[in-house]
Amino acid sequence: MNVIDQGIGKIFTDPDADKARDFFRKKSRKLESKLMSVKDAVAKYVHDGDYLVLGGFGANRIPAAVAHEILRQGRKNMGFAGHTSTHDFQILCAGEVFNRCDAAYIVGLEARGLSPNARRYMESGKVEVSEWTNYSLSVRFKAAAAGVSFYPSRNIMGTDTFKYSGGKIIECPFTGTKYFANPALYPDVSAIHVHEADIYGNCRVRGITVSDFDVARASKHVIITCERLVTEEEIRRDPSFTVIPYWLVDAVCPVPYGSYPGNMYGEYFSDEEHLKEWMKVEEDPEAFKAFLDKNVYSCKDHFDYIEKNGGMHKMLKLREKEFLFLKARD
Repeated sequence: MNVIDQGIGKIFTDPDADKARDFFRKKSRKLESKLMSVKDAVAKYVHDGDYLVLGGFGANRIPAAVAHEILRQGRKNMGFAGHTSTHDFQILCAGEVFNRCDAAYIVGLEARGLSPNARRYMESGKVEVSEWTNYSLSVRFKAAAAGVSFYPSRNIMGTDTFKYSGGKIIECPFTGTKYFANPALYPDVSAIHVHEADIYGNCRVRGITVSDFDVARASKHVIITCERLVTEEEIRRDPSFTVIPYWLVDAVCPVPYGSYPGNMYGEYFSDEEHLKEWMKVEEDPEAFKAFLDKNVYSCKDHFDYIEKNGGMHKMLKLREKEFLFLKARD
């Protein structure tokens, strides 16, 4: 196959599909309970130097509880896919968790503005960056989920984003057409927050999923946090709702309000006041350090964090706000 051009960015994960398949071939498919705490799941499956992906879209359905626990356990030197990341990226930057980043959407919290601390960290020289588009990272996950080493697409060519990516422009052996070759991305571990899961790891998601379907299939290890545990019988009642099947999952952690302060479609709205507080306090590094001590490092778990920021009273208000928002939209 003729390679016409290639970017100067690095590929931080091995795209070799056969090596990945060797790992997946040995992964247990036993139907057994995978229930554990977030603390135990992070201790077991998230390691220094691993490549990490966090699911969700923007501030929607982010695995915030896992991100906080990664900071508490002091993980460092990880790789990270900045796919559609907002507050989750902000959290990881606060702990300087990663030193390699595949960047598509980072630093910004959408209409809320830019994270001052995330920007400082990305400009510090401590992080090696390869650039991609949101779609390119989605295609990279899809290639890995399909068990191949790359997928072609028709985007990114002719841009500076291509120049700083790790991809290649190739010539189609059938037609001579130019395509962008997106190398497969096989994460060491991913964390995905879902609406419902059974004890084995069969998961249901309502609303937008973006690439979580492919991320779960591409990842060597998958940590699931869920709003609710449901029975296996409920899962079997309509298998078409199962977005992630049990055999992909390594840990199931029940964490109601696990996306807080992000939002959860049909469950609760994002805590815009608290997200604004994050953004403001980040302007002063010393004040931000005290903020993190209070809201992350001194918390024993995600529920402790919620208690420090309004507790169930706040959560019920956010739930009411979500319902009113959906009603107004309809």
